[in-house]
Amino acid sequence: MKIYTGTGDRGKTSLFSGERVSKSSPRLEAYGDLDELNSVIGAVAAALDEGQSGMKDEIQAIQALLLESGAWLATTPGAESTRFLNPFTIDPANTLEAAIDRMNASLPELKHFVLPGGHLSASLAHMARTVCRRTERRVIELVEYEDGDSGPTETMKHILVFLNRLSDYLFVLARLCNHNQGQRDVLWNG
Repeated sequence: MKIYTGTGDRGKTSLFSGERVSKSSPRLEAYGDLDELNSVIGAVAAALDEGQSGMKDEIQAIQALLLESGAWLATTPGAESTRFLNPFTIDPANTLEAAIDRMNASLPELKHFVLPGGHLSASLAHMARTVCRRTERRVIELVEYEDGDSGPTETMKHILVFLNRLSDYLFVLARLCNHNQGQRDVLWNG
């Protein structure tokens, strides 16, 4: 199977729902950032120690959810092809909240701002958090561009909540990575 098709050589690409759009469209910007986020999260998993297979499994489950949300972003709302997509509900955000609470329970109370850094895995988790925040802004921008005053669809609402929770998860994960490596958070002394 060839990886290249040449169909995007003129600056357009096809959505999952079949429409051809500019590669600079808000929809492409949003799911492009989502793809970048997924890649950075993969780097976080790669930087974890071999003994953290449970954490790697959790991260890979999050990556799968990012692919599912990306499929929704690559599909025009109301298109016939949405029937092929897995429903995206509030459950992934709820799962992230439980994971945040679980990780936070093993960490010292946070009383200061934290600077991104520490162990490589923590630094990458902080990087993923910032990419996640940018992705969330891009998805909001897409919703505002396409839906205006009518607001997001239920699916988009759930994806936005998921992204918001994911950035919180990644912040706590960064702290946990430092903690597991015996490193303290890098505190801001401003």
